Amino acid sequence: MTEQHDGYFVRLDQSGDSARFQPTPHTGGAWNVREQHISPMNGLIVHEVERFCARRGPDGMAVSRISVDILGVLPLDPFEIEVAVVRPGRTIELLEVTVASGGRAAVRARVWRAVVLDTEKIAGGEDAPLPGPETAAPVDLERVWPGGYIRSIEARPVGTPEPGRVTAWIKAKVPVAAGEEASSLARLAGLVDTANGASVRESPQAWLFPHVDL
Repeated sequence: MTEQHDGYFVRLDQSGDSARFQPTPHTGGAWNVREQHISPMNGLIVHEVERFCARRGPDGMAVSRISVDILGVLPLDPFEIEVAVVRPGRTIELLEVTVASGGRAAVRARVWRAVVLDTEKIAGGEDAPLPGPETAAPVDLERVWPGGYIRSIEARPVGTPEPGRVTAWIKAKVPVAAGEEASSLARLAGLVDTANGASVRESPQAWLFPHVDL
């Protein structure tokens, strides 16, 4: 691997609904720098789901739920990712994404898609808007966490952080896949896991607190 790749992953080849990728140093984990951080993989999973759906053509559906199970360690080695339909339908369908490394499944995700309808008449319950990121100064997350992924993001807390609770703007400084345009949903999915590390209550050098649901 080299630092020349501008992205978390580099596509090596594509065969039907299966692709092979090389992770770049930007994916280095926070708990173990020799393993992949799950955040970039979450973004890639959504990216591959959207490419899978685009190959089939418009169907009026959109992603409505994503669940990801981590089955094992993701080393910084080439891996395969495959998308398949588990439950087809015209108004709702279930997709399954399998990430395999070294001949074994390391991550399995399930993605529900549902038909898009106009709900403007019943819209409501919006949260109050946050102050813009330009109003907050970036913080150095590397003071708490190591790894290539942490170096690849920028965090700007809004207000005063408390132990275990923070509101912040977070963005990735590199794309999901090198040379490929990713959607806003894929980019968001690639950041969601960061919430666990951005709102630490105790030092990760003293306590381990991997989450099982986010």
